[in-house]
Formats: sequence, C-alpha cells, structure tokens
Amino acid sequence: MTRKKNAPLADFEASLAELENLVTLMDSGELPLEAALKNFEQGVLLARSCQTALQQAEQRVQILVGQGANSVLAAFEPEPE
Repeated sequence: MTRKKNAPLADFEASLAELENLVTLMDSGELPLEAALKNFEQGVLLARSCQTALQQAEQRVQILVGQGANSVLAAFEPEPE
C-alpha cells in the first residue's frame, strides 16, 4: 500500500530524470533533425507530466497548511487527466 502512495513521486522523479537526459542529448547537437524532433516531442510530454505532478503536490500542501488545528484532514483526490 505504501508503494502506491509513493508512486506519483517516483513517477515524477523518473520523468524528471528522463527529461534531463533528453535535454543533455539534444544539447549535444549531434542528433539528426528527425531524432531531435522526436526527442523534443517526448520532452514536451514529460514536462507536462512533471508540471501536473507539481501542481498536485502544491494543492496537497495548500490543503494541509490551510487547515486549522481542529480540522479534519480530507483525502486528496487528484483531478483526472
């Protein structure tokens, strides 16, 4: 059960690492145009995925910080993609 709760964080970390690898590869300037475009498309998808994960994390933090000491913690339900 703990693994499921940590899955979004692991997915974020994996996506971010893959995005960093793509940027490094593209920065080398040694890719053919078609490969560079394919990597760029993949990078855009990864960046969007990371952005969504960060927005969800921010919402969770706002929920936790916004509640008073006597409030009941509500479960966070991410918006469907």
